[in-house]
Amino acid sequence: MNVVFHKRFDKMASKLPPKVKAKMIERITAFSKDPLDYILRNHALNTPYKGSYSIDITGDYRAIYSLVDDQTAMFTHIGTHSQLYK
Repeated sequence: MNVVFHKRFDKMASKLPPKVKAKMIERITAFSKDPLDYILRNHALNTPYKGSYSIDITGDYRAIYSLVDDQTAMFTHIGTHSQLYK
């Protein structure tokens, strides 16, 4: 799976703690190899992100993406559960 990043995602990711950034890189690399890897807990979302999907980065951090086409995913948001689902 090809992975691209929205500028909003880049801005949000730049504010993450170093350990979370390292885990983010690890999980997005795993996603690009196998989007359905069980460790990612990949799942569809409802309002306000209907049509998007979420993967686990750490216990509380999530990354949200949408499919651009069959081979490309665009990551749009990253943050804690409470930050993303206010």
